Amino acid sequence: MADTTRPKLRRSKRNRVFAGVCGGLGEFFGIAPFWFRLAFLIALIPGGIPGFGLYLLFWLIIPGE
Repeated sequence: MADTTRPKLRRSKRNRVFAGVCGGLGEFFGIAPFWFRLAFLIALIPGGIPGFGLYLLFWLIIPGE
């Protein structure tokens, strides 16, 4: 039987631009971190609070590697 366990959700040390949140989300979900970065940038457009606040929340909640 194949091992189908997911990696643990952690902030990435290897694939980081600011705090590794998008890199960690990309590794966890198996997609390019670019898409998470784009989503956070789009969330910054309507005043900045939704995207910035969500990123800070993830930064505090998701443990580092």
